[in-house]
Amino acid sequence: MVPEGFSRVAAVDCGTNSIRLLVADVNPATGELLERDRRMTIVRLGQDVDRTGRLAPEALERTFAACREYAGIIRELGAAEARFVATSASRDAENRDDFVRGVLDILGVEPEVISGDQEAEFSFTGATKELKGRDDLTKPYLVVDIGGGSTEFVVGAEHVRAARSVDVGCVRMTERHLVHDGKVSDPPTEEQIAAMRADIEAALDLAEETVPLREARTLVGLAGSVTTVSAIAQELPEYDSARIHHSRVSRDRVREITEWLLRSTHAERAAIPSMHPGRVDVIGAGALVLLAIMERIGAEEVVVSEHDILDGIAWSVA
Repeated sequence: MVPEGFSRVAAVDCGTNSIRLLVADVNPATGELLERDRRMTIVRLGQDVDRTGRLAPEALERTFAACREYAGIIRELGAAEARFVATSASRDAENRDDFVRGVLDILGVEPEVISGDQEAEFSFTGATKELKGRDDLTKPYLVVDIGGGSTEFVVGAEHVRAARSVDVGCVRMTERHLVHDGKVSDPPTEEQIAAMRADIEAALDLAEETVPLREARTLVGLAGSVTTVSAIAQELPEYDSARIHHSRVSRDRVREITEWLLRSTHAERAAIPSMHPGRVDVIGAGALVLLAIMERIGAEEVVVSEHDILDGIAWSVA
């Protein structure tokens, strides 16, 4: 049963590394969002896009398989409306029409290949809507969404003041800098790490041209790289969304974790109990992006949010 005053909606966020579904009952009048189902599947849609400019056939098939699963859940839960948002990888690909047609056939809704600025707006809404009234978090916020192909930066208080999307993400940085002879270096060399860091710093320079990153008083971090760093920091025996949501991780702890991840082997990272198998090869790059941001703006800690672009998409449907 959908509670009185609520609408049941479905939101799908298809990024470079993962595709995620949220089915929720939302009440625009009260600002309440009641989660009914939230799930994530690693599909690596952005596999080799940075190199080839095209979505690989096997990456498309992995994504379509997840879409078929999600279509069943949406039908079962009876969502009245759905919105499918696609981000960095499908924005960059020459054969994006194949992706659009496949999703439309399976879900009956056309994926919207949104701009980086739109992506940032959704992320900000999803991450900050429930922070209103918190007197322990000083505004303005800097919301940082570290994805597979891109990272979104949004500064704002009640509303977005400035936003920018730049092409650094955990998959893109891994494929660009940490792959040698077709395999991810295990572990990477100091030269590879230095080249990756330089790329990230250049992207931060770009972001700072339009977003006043250093004016933010609270850093809010979104997406799998950030939530995984929080899970590692807490030494969780398994991934626990409730304990990760609104946790805080100090810059020193992020640095310690990042340095370990970049020195570790695939087997060592895979043995972390909270680590999703699909993140094992890309988590080092994602953690380095987070650390570079914290060092650039002087953030003492990051507030980790499990509510992000998906929640923003759900609100946009309502």
